[in-house]
Amino acid sequence: MNEIWGIENTNQIWHWPIAIYLFLAGLSSGALLTALSLKWSNTKSYIAFIKSGILISPIAIIIGLIVLIFDLSNPLNFYQLLFHYNLKSVMSIGVLLLLFYTSICVIYALTIYKEFLQKTFFSFFIKSFKFMFDFLEVKLIYIERILFILGVGVGVYTGFLLSAIESFPVYNSPILPVLFLTSGLSSGIAACIFFGILFFKKDLLEEKSKYLLAADLRVIPIELLLIFALFMGLYFQGKGYIIPIISVNFSFLSCIFWIGVIGCGVVIPSIISITALKNHAYRLNFILLNSFCVMLGVLALRLFILYAGNFYDLN
Repeated sequence: MNEIWGIENTNQIWHWPIAIYLFLAGLSSGALLTALSLKWSNTKSYIAFIKSGILISPIAIIIGLIVLIFDLSNPLNFYQLLFHYNLKSVMSIGVLLLLFYTSICVIYALTIYKEFLQKTFFSFFIKSFKFMFDFLEVKLIYIERILFILGVGVGVYTGFLLSAIESFPVYNSPILPVLFLTSGLSSGIAACIFFGILFFKKDLLEEKSKYLLAADLRVIPIELLLIFALFMGLYFQGKGYIIPIISVNFSFLSCIFWIGVIGCGVVIPSIISITALKNHAYRLNFILLNSFCVMLGVLALRLFILYAGNFYDLN
């Protein structure tokens, strides 16, 4: 299988479930940062995207953590990570960060959706803890500030988790945390648009999606610049293998990069965004396609970085 994919080294330590986790953690962080930024703008024009982001962030991180847990050699022993910490370990710090982030994310989402939950079978839970939700609503701005900081931390941490591995030069780059934070923000914006349109259409002001599209369009060149800087750093460090990795040879890594990262993540969204913004036209299907392609491109970026690092180490 590795030969078919064009992969040379079989000493793999990371594989696709880790990429899924890294993608969902970044998406959760990006969606939360987007939702909070829009909420702090004090306008109800973005209510559909705010609701979407607040709902996506806990769901995405929980699914990502479930994927991560089941990828462990002994999934049933995952709880031990919650009681044993080594503050000199990037992974241990990450567990602590994710514990606070996920917990507060869930509590915040429950607080925001309290009125909706009161109309469902969760009403008993809401009534039982009414005093707690009343207190949280009063302190909401402080919770949001803490969540924003934690969200940035989660977005950056996904890159630090890989960059701490010194023997794998593709991972061991100071650019990776910034690249993962930026691409996570891009996927978060896209997710807010995508699910905002699908599930909160009654709260949607169609023209407002253009402003988020414009914001996402500005993030794409930054991502490209960071990817270019990552590749140039590897090249000038003497890691010349980066050239065959991204050459158009129809290998697994090459296809992931050119079709997934560049095609789905850059070219298609740029064409759709520029066309929609230039013509002042709102095409629902094209906006959904744009957002989906951005998310797919970010997932492809995670896969590419993960596999490129796996199979080209210093050993």
